[in-house]
Amino acid sequence: MLHDRFSVWSVRLAMITVLLAMSSASVAASLDELRERGGIRIAVANEVPYGYLDAEGQARGAGPEVAQHLIDRLELGEIEWVETDFGELIAGLRAGEFDMAAAEMAILPERCELILYSEPNTTYGEGLLVRAGNPLELNAFDTFADRNDYRVAVMAGADQREILMALGVPEVKFVTITRNEEAIEVIVNGEADAYAATGLTVTALDEASQEVEAAMDFVDPVLDGEEVRSWGGFAFGPDAEALRDAINEALLDFKPTQAWEQILIDSGFSQEDVLNSFKYPTERLCRR
Repeated sequence: MLHDRFSVWSVRLAMITVLLAMSSASVAASLDELRERGGIRIAVANEVPYGYLDAEGQARGAGPEVAQHLIDRLELGEIEWVETDFGELIAGLRAGEFDMAAAEMAILPERCELILYSEPNTTYGEGLLVRAGNPLELNAFDTFADRNDYRVAVMAGADQREILMALGVPEVKFVTITRNEEAIEVIVNGEADAYAATGLTVTALDEASQEVEAAMDFVDPVLDGEEVRSWGGFAFGPDAEALRDAINEALLDFKPTQAWEQILIDSGFSQEDVLNSFKYPTERLCRR
């Protein structure tokens, strides 16, 4: 099953679950409390095109732009955008540092044990960022499992590490970063030979610098005979069922519209991505 490919991730998250369980998660604000407060705090992880703040501090990307529509419809007031590292999203939600995350974080069974998810908003595949010209001719994740000295950068908290480990890549070959933009520096400086990330992230980094590029002819990773693909959704603290349910209702009404589709297309998602976002419900993704 698809779940088996993340066995290493399961062990790590089980440890996190135990540690987090030792401290009580903060109580989520109700919808009435959010309206009374006059706003809602929504986290982004500064990842283009999923969720980020632009130079003027405006929230952009597939997550924030859809979220803005949903919050307006629910009349929850103003949005306070909270920028944080991707690896801090789950802990922040559980601690009540923000009410919701619009980072298009992949819906995985182990994460479902720690936080709540909306229905999927997006889906996306994988990619590989390399030095311009791709002198090492890298075009697949499993290249790093071979007997060579190639090193691959991954972002803290992202599931690419677990995908690579499931393909047989040893821990010693990983270079961990906390922000996507750091990938350009570690590749150019020779600290890593490539950066494993989602295809959309890789494309955005390619456009940001002439010193790196998206690996051409990238070969999608396959585990247990199935192509690896992620489904991203809005995330909430473990006791925020009312907010999650309200967002779900608004999202399921918005997804069939041209306005929702245009947000994704403008963010760089393909027509295939748009159609595939309807493929699985969150309940299935949480137990795959």
